[in-house]
Amino acid sequence: MHNSLAVKNAIKIIIAAFTFFGPVNAIAQSPFEKFPNLFTVPNGYVVNYVKSPPVIDGELTDAVWQQGKWSDDFRDIEGDLKPNPPLQTRVKMLWDDSCLYIAAQISDPHVWATLKQHDEIIFRDNDFEVFINPNNTTHQYFEMEFNALNTVFDLFLNKPYRNNGNAMINWDAKGLRSAVKVQGSMNDPTDTDKGWTIEIAIPFNAISLGNNVQVPVDGTLWRINFSRVEWDTKAVNGKYIKLKDSSGRSLPEHNWVWSPQGVVNMHYPEHWGYLQFNKDFTNNKPFTVPYPELQKRYLWLVYYHEKLWRDAHHGYQQSLKKFDIKSSVMINKQVNILKIEATKHQFMAFITDKSEITWTINQEGLIRRLNTKSDE
Repeated sequence: MHNSLAVKNAIKIIIAAFTFFGPVNAIAQSPFEKFPNLFTVPNGYVVNYVKSPPVIDGELTDAVWQQGKWSDDFRDIEGDLKPNPPLQTRVKMLWDDSCLYIAAQISDPHVWATLKQHDEIIFRDNDFEVFINPNNTTHQYFEMEFNALNTVFDLFLNKPYRNNGNAMINWDAKGLRSAVKVQGSMNDPTDTDKGWTIEIAIPFNAISLGNNVQVPVDGTLWRINFSRVEWDTKAVNGKYIKLKDSSGRSLPEHNWVWSPQGVVNMHYPEHWGYLQFNKDFTNNKPFTVPYPELQKRYLWLVYYHEKLWRDAHHGYQQSLKKFDIKSSVMINKQVNILKIEATKHQFMAFITDKSEITWTINQEGLIRRLNTKSDE
């Protein structure tokens, strides 16, 4: 489906054109402006390696946690479209050869929880949620939810719901450990609490597929995000009751996240933050978005356009011009070639630079890498 020789020749021609005429695209309108809330740069976190893991007891006072930095405070799931949350939420992480460790600090003057059975729908309580996509393809990812009673809801998704993904609720993260500590009292509206903290240990073998355990190495890049669901409540007869609208329905929950999604939907994995594993503790360089991730932004641009086109025309489009997207783009001073191949029922978009490594996306939002040198 992809002619690597033609792409290579096209890149050579465009490099020559840029050299002669200059980067004319630099002053052009951004192609991402049609979807402004979907292309904010995700947060990044460099997670440090430790030889001695923290004790999973809900207390965040272990000395080892000093080796992990607090994240930025959580924001509304829609980012700048909504005000910042009135209550603070933040996380820090560590890793060793067996687990990813997560600590969260959740400020809340009224700590409550009711659900006690494993795999109940925990976000019906106030909760803390973890989303992990180790292969960074937006497919085959994991979700875990926890309330202040430390009740767990864990599930696996083969692909996002928007792409007809199925949630495997009977999947369990084997070896998962978590503990909660409440700074105040549980389910007592008569006092004011400070909040609650949670520690989580997620074994790498629990979030690996098949027999291939995905243990990170120095530099490994995952996608991850965290969400906090907070309901508006009032005290009635000594219990917390959700506030309701005039029709008797509970008011919509608040969704506060580490890396804003731009939409009220956590199941857009391409908007999750980046988790970069670091084994050299003396290396305190801040996270920077890797070059391939900048390339993938153009694939997502095509994807969102294609979905709108299909809704309107009941088929996919194979012309970039119809989307006002140029077939050549500059990324980090490197020329990249974009292509689409489409039928009525499916499409693939490609982006390739002079290295001849090609990234692709299809109608299900699956990101893959192709090495076109092997096709010659």
